[in-house]
Formats: sequence, C-alpha cells, structure tokens
Amino acid sequence: CAQLRDLVEHGGQRIDVRSNSEFSQGALKNAVNMPLESIPHYASANASVKDKPVMLYCVSGMRANVVKQFLESLGFNQVHNLGGISQLAHC
Repeated sequence: CAQLRDLVEHGGQRIDVRSNSEFSQGALKNAVNMPLESIPHYASANASVKDKPVMLYCVSGMRANVVKQFLESLGFNQVHNLGGISQLAHC
C-alpha cells in the first residue's frame, strides 16, 4: 500500500486491465478501466508521458503482467504490476 500511495503522489495512474463487466463489479478508487484490447490505443495516446508511473492490476496479476511487458517494450519505464485486485482491496 505504501508503494501504491507513493506512486500515486508522483502522478501515477491506476489502470484496471480487467473486462468492462469485471470492472463494473468493483475497482480501486480512481482507477481507469482499460481492457487488454484498449492498451495499444492507450500506449499511442500516452507516448509523451512514458516516464510517468503506470500501475496495472487485474484479477490475479497475469493480464497486468502481459500489459506491463507490452508497455515496457514501447519504452514506458515506470510500469508496475500491482497484482490482483483482492490483494489491493485494503489499499
């Protein structure tokens, strides 16, 4: 939780990579829903802020890891996989 707060304080964006229906069942405060299929658009639209923290999560952390690797391959250098939402519910 401390790392999450620190990243948010430094302009980090919480991105929930679950599906729209999963997101509608509950999400972290101030999280943006971006299912896997929308990540390429996110990457191109945010290419100018590759140095800002990006915090990803999903159900288990697996989809978030796929997105993390993809964004890093495009030059995003502060991408963090927060894991699964159940692990973060208390943050």
